[in-house]
Amino acid sequence: MPVQSETGAATSRPHDGPHERPEGGGFSDRFSMHTKRLIWVWTFLALPVLFYSVIRFYPTLDAFRLSLTDWNLMKPPKFIGLENYRKMFADPAFWQVFKNTFAYLIFGTPISLVLSFTIAFFLDRVRFGHGFIRALYFLPFLTTAAAMAWVWRWFYQPAPIGVINDLLAQFGLQQQPFLRSTTQALPSIMVTAIWAGLGFQVIIFMAGLRAIPTTFYEAARIDGLGEWAILRRITLPLLKPTTVFLVVLSSIGFLRIFDQVYNMTTNDPGGPLGSTKPLVLMIYQSAFSSYQMGYAAAQTVVLFLILLVISLLQLWILRDKK
Repeated sequence: MPVQSETGAATSRPHDGPHERPEGGGFSDRFSMHTKRLIWVWTFLALPVLFYSVIRFYPTLDAFRLSLTDWNLMKPPKFIGLENYRKMFADPAFWQVFKNTFAYLIFGTPISLVLSFTIAFFLDRVRFGHGFIRALYFLPFLTTAAAMAWVWRWFYQPAPIGVINDLLAQFGLQQQPFLRSTTQALPSIMVTAIWAGLGFQVIIFMAGLRAIPTTFYEAARIDGLGEWAILRRITLPLLKPTTVFLVVLSSIGFLRIFDQVYNMTTNDPGGPLGSTKPLVLMIYQSAFSSYQMGYAAAQTVVLFLILLVISLLQLWILRDKK
């Protein structure tokens, strides 16, 4: 504002520069905008990080410690070194469970992905009743695993109770033992697990298909490419991020399969002669049936390492190669 000088002439006081800060500013004024954003980000992330540290990370790390002890919940843990691992690797039942777990992974993952992609590919071209059909496929994913397993267990019962065997009898075909067979029990449970997760994978594949720009298909058809060439050169390559996500997620799901096995083989958990028992069910029985918590922790560590190695290996194989 203008001020009066000694001679009486009005002079103007120079204004503060646009970047000058007044002396004695607040504490927050000492930080740059970038630093303030980082502070706000970590303030909001503090609670989730604390939650996962207490609920997820700490139990996982503590399992490594417990795997080196002998603990039955009644007495304090006693350090025994690698004895639990020696016992586990010398147990033939563990290797049977190990084989079952990888059978779920090796057969369940590719079959479920091929089926879900095929359904999504053709369902994406349906215009009449599209939403209703998509809801029907997604409905099993919303159903609880226990209820779903008991329904399928009813399907596999002998005739006239079991729907499948009753249908076979009507056609004059021989009834099948399904869950009571050492060779058919694991595929029977695998069918249930694949059917349970099919809806989720179909929805994710359809989202990936819808994200591909239609201009790519129009240009390919103008160039004279057929449907098979379009699928192989455009659809599958552009769908790779979705496929990688589902491969890793499906693999983890089959390696951790438990609900279907436990509920469909309640009378004999793990099926006849342990033919369907996965590693998660073995961990559950060791911990809460035999109360061998240290032994169960060692099995948990093995499962964790399997999940980690399989996930990293799949991400490395399916990575974008530039």
